[in-house]
Amino acid sequence: MESKRTLSITEARKRIFEMIEEVQKPDIYYTLTEKGRPTAVILSAETFEDLLDDLDIYSDPTLQKEIEAAEKEYKRGEYISWDELKQQLGIVHKEQFVIADRGKEKYQAGRKQKVKKASKKRT
Repeated sequence: MESKRTLSITEARKRIFEMIEEVQKPDIYYTLTEKGRPTAVILSAETFEDLLDDLDIYSDPTLQKEIEAAEKEYKRGEYISWDELKQQLGIVHKEQFVIADRGKEKYQAGRKQKVKKASKKRT
């Protein structure tokens, strides 16, 4: 299946609702042309956000260096397993580590925080 589709703006006007539905599928986007030259691109909002995120990552030289270093460490076998990480973080019970499913939102993980009981002072 070809993911890039090219249409004239005139044809796109006729098919806009069909196009919007199609770009919701992975890797599908449209290039719109005027007088045979590309002038605009239609893609899903999710794909657009992903592209912006990628641009942020790739435009940060410090983060790029950290990613490259991590990839080299991984190739050398310098990493720990999930079980080792849980042990280092002190996660003993599965209830201490929560991953929330929030539909289309990106996943976030965090440790449950223990609530400290306030000590009562006697006067």
